[in-house]
Amino acid sequence: MLALGLFVRLEAKPGKEKEVAAFLKQGLQLAHQEATTPLWFALRLGPSTFGVFDAFADESGRQAHLNGPIAKALFAKAPDLLAVPPSIEKHEVLGAKLPQEVVVG
Repeated sequence: MLALGLFVRLEAKPGKEKEVAAFLKQGLQLAHQEATTPLWFALRLGPSTFGVFDAFADESGRQAHLNGPIAKALFAKAPDLLAVPPSIEKHEVLGAKLPQEVVVG
């Protein structure tokens, strides 16, 4: 059961939009390696605005993700790629409809 999540908003620096998109696509490989991250989406919200939505069974899974390789890579690249620091919002999952098997990307 998914109980907790994160929504991270990213604003690319002018001219860095393609690099942010590529970084997020690479993040999918890392997300597949995180056993405590069962749901992870990289999103394009606008021409220079991106987001990541992920969900976890519990707080320990969320904290493992926040301290994991994706977050470390993001904060290492943020000064070069992002106009402002990432906005990280913690949330509670109130309900979810998930298919048995879906592959995107």
